[in-house]
Amino acid sequence: MSQPMTPAAEAARMIDALGPEALAKAQAYTTGNHWLLFAAVGVSILIAWIMVRFRMLDRVAERLQGRSWALGTFLVGVAFFLISAVLELPFTIYTDWQRQHAYDLSTQPLGDFLGQLALSEVLSGLLGGLFLLGVYSLIRKTGPRWWLWGGGFSALVTVLMLLSGPSLIMPMFNKYEPVPPGEVRTALEKIADDVGIPHDRIFMYDGSRQSERFTANVAGIGPTARIAIADVALKEASLAEVVAVTGHEAGHYKLGHVWRSAIILPLLAMLFFFLLNRLFAPTARLLGSDARLDEPRGLPVFAVVGSVLGLAITPVTNSLTRIGEVEADVYSLQTVNEPDALASALVKTAEYRYPRPSALQEMLFYTHPSVEKRVLRAMEWKAAHPKAEAPKTP
Repeated sequence: MSQPMTPAAEAARMIDALGPEALAKAQAYTTGNHWLLFAAVGVSILIAWIMVRFRMLDRVAERLQGRSWALGTFLVGVAFFLISAVLELPFTIYTDWQRQHAYDLSTQPLGDFLGQLALSEVLSGLLGGLFLLGVYSLIRKTGPRWWLWGGGFSALVTVLMLLSGPSLIMPMFNKYEPVPPGEVRTALEKIADDVGIPHDRIFMYDGSRQSERFTANVAGIGPTARIAIADVALKEASLAEVVAVTGHEAGHYKLGHVWRSAIILPLLAMLFFFLLNRLFAPTARLLGSDARLDEPRGLPVFAVVGSVLGLAITPVTNSLTRIGEVEADVYSLQTVNEPDALASALVKTAEYRYPRPSALQEMLFYTHPSVEKRVLRAMEWKAAHPKAEAPKTP
C-alpha cells in the first residue's frame, strides 16, 4: 500500500502538472512584467522631458492667466494627466492590451480597451486635478511643513476613495448584478455573514470583459463594502474553489487590511512629499525646468520624482502586501477549510504569476507569495486538519 504524499511533494506535483511549456510561458510573462517596471520609469522621465522641452504646461498656464488661482491650478492638473496619458498611449497599449493578448490573458477588443482607457484617463484627470489642487493649496498655506499636512490630506482622500470606489467608480467599467439564487449564492451568503456584509451587497460582474483571470474581491468600507466575484470564476471554477477564493478575499476585509492600507498609504504619501520637498529643485534642473515647487507647471518634475521613488520602495510595499496575502490565505483555510480547492484555484493564477521565482525575485517584485509556497501552506493545513469523513452506509 502506497504512502500518502507529503505536503511538499503534493505541492510540487500540482505545479509540475502545469507542464514545462505553461511554466516557461508564465515565467516569460512574469519576468517581462518586472522589466516593465523599469521601463515605466524611463517612459515617465521621457514624457516629463518632452513636456518641459516643449513647455506644454507652461502654455496651458499662460492661457489661464487672469482666471482664479484655484481654477487655473485645477485645469493645469487635469491637463497634465491628459497630456501624459496621450504621450504614454503607445506604451499603455503594449503593456495593458497587446501583451495580455499575446499571453492569452485577455480577449478584449482594442476598441473596447481604448474606450475604457479614455474613460479611466478622464476620470483620473478630474479626480487627480482636485487632489493636486488640495496639495498645492497646502504648499501655499502651510509653509515648510506642508508635507505633514499633505499626509493628512492623503488619508482623507484615501478614505473617500474607499467609500466611493465600489458604488460610484467600479460600476463605470463593469456591470454588477446580484449573484443568482443557488448553491453559489448560498455559500457566499454564509461568508458574508461571517464578515458582516449584507446579502444585498453580493455581486457578480463581467470581469471577462477585460481579463480571463479567475478572481473575486471584497472592497469598500462601512455601507459600501461588498463581495464581488468575476464571471470567469463562476464559469470556470468549482463551488469549492469559489468558496475558498472568496474566503480569502473576505479575510482581507475581516482582518482589517483595508484600514491597514488607509494608514500605510498616507504615511507613504507623507514620505514622498517630504522627499519631494528636497528633491524637486535638483530634479527640475536636470529636466531643464525653471518651475518652482508651488507652481503646477512643475508637475512633470513631480512625476519623475514619484516614479523613481515608487520603484525604489516597491520591495517594501510588496513585502507588506505579501504579509496580508498570507494572513488572508490562513483565514480562508480556518473559516471554510477547503485546502484542495484553495490550492487548485491558486494554481490557476500561475499563468500570470510564475509559481517558482527565486527568493530574490519574490522579495523584490512579487506582491503575493509564490504560488508554490501558498499551495504548500494549503497542503500542510490539509495534513494537520483532516476533514471528518461521513459514516459509511451499512
